[in-house]
Amino acid sequence: MIRARLGLMMFLEFFIWGGWFVTLGTFLAQNLSATGGQIGMAFSTQSWGAIIAPFIIGLIADRYFRAERILGVLHLVGAGLMFCLYQAESFTAFYPLVLAYMILYMPTLALVNSVSFRQMDDPSREFARIRVWGTIGWIVAGLAISYLFAWDSGEAITAGALRNTFLMCSLASLLLGLYSFTLPATPPKANTGQSGWREWLGLDALALLKDRNYAIFFVASILICIPLAFYYQNANPFLAEIGVANPTGKMTLGQISEVLFMLLLPVFIHRFGIKITLIVGMLAWAVRYALFAIGDADSGIALLLIGIALHGVCYDFFFVSGQIYTDARAGERFKSSAQGMITLATYGVGMLIGFWIAGMITDHYATAEGHDWSGIWQFPAIFAIAVLVLFAVSFRARAANAAQNTQ
Repeated sequence: MIRARLGLMMFLEFFIWGGWFVTLGTFLAQNLSATGGQIGMAFSTQSWGAIIAPFIIGLIADRYFRAERILGVLHLVGAGLMFCLYQAESFTAFYPLVLAYMILYMPTLALVNSVSFRQMDDPSREFARIRVWGTIGWIVAGLAISYLFAWDSGEAITAGALRNTFLMCSLASLLLGLYSFTLPATPPKANTGQSGWREWLGLDALALLKDRNYAIFFVASILICIPLAFYYQNANPFLAEIGVANPTGKMTLGQISEVLFMLLLPVFIHRFGIKITLIVGMLAWAVRYALFAIGDADSGIALLLIGIALHGVCYDFFFVSGQIYTDARAGERFKSSAQGMITLATYGVGMLIGFWIAGMITDHYATAEGHDWSGIWQFPAIFAIAVLVLFAVSFRARAANAAQNTQ
């Protein structure tokens, strides 16, 4: 019963995110006449939320209030902000609302994990079965937008149908906000007086950067977030603009592959080691963008679908394996701080830089008819290859595997 309740929590949490974030770029460009730079600003609110989230969790949730109650309050306020986004008629009105929303939403990602972990006897075995419902929620949101409501294709886009995604997510956020108050009690941990702002932000784990291999991985993680930002910001607008039918539904192939490759990841790491796994992840980013550069909505549609389906390799083989590597290198003392540090560096700093660059590149390749998408996708493809080469020649596989095997 507890597992089902937590699964529903995860489903709604990621249904909300996937229900508006995937189509955000398309909505802003088509309905609010936003530039590439403005779209980059809107997407970068995710990064600002990731940077601010540790303060909310560390200073408030972990010390004073029950996690499920904070989760409920944040989603109830978020429901109101989502409704305001549904009503926004210009980017000037839209931006401060989406910034406020993401500052409130990003901490909920940690809160749903906290609520889940506190109800588990063995999180290493039980959490994946709960978390997978979040991915299913994201998939259902995308399928609903494309195949149930048909908001993202043809005349529906220009008619402003994508505005309804915010109304849909407002209702889902209201539901999750109310539902959160029925979740098992998750009181704050006892204050031992030993934690501080350095631990909340993951800065205690900066000692890991003294290790040459980990420092190289850390820098590569930030840099590879630049190509990642291009996908989040431009994939849906790209597919919609070139005439791919039901683009949001087709993009759920990425989440489906994410689940499948997650199952293969432990086997791959054990067989080939962490360096090869990370390299395969970076190579997949380059291949994906090369396929986007040469594919089209007609004879080249298969290339686009393969590029979307590579999301599982792109994300799992670099970001998830990177979290595993970080956990192995951190040891017991810095496990939590290290995960906080790498999350702040990637989804905070790395993605913030990535969205800014993606916005500039998109504006540079804007044309009277739309965009030169081939030129846009070549940049992250080449950039990912450059990061891969620098990582491959600098990272010492034997030392990394030896360190991981000693944990």
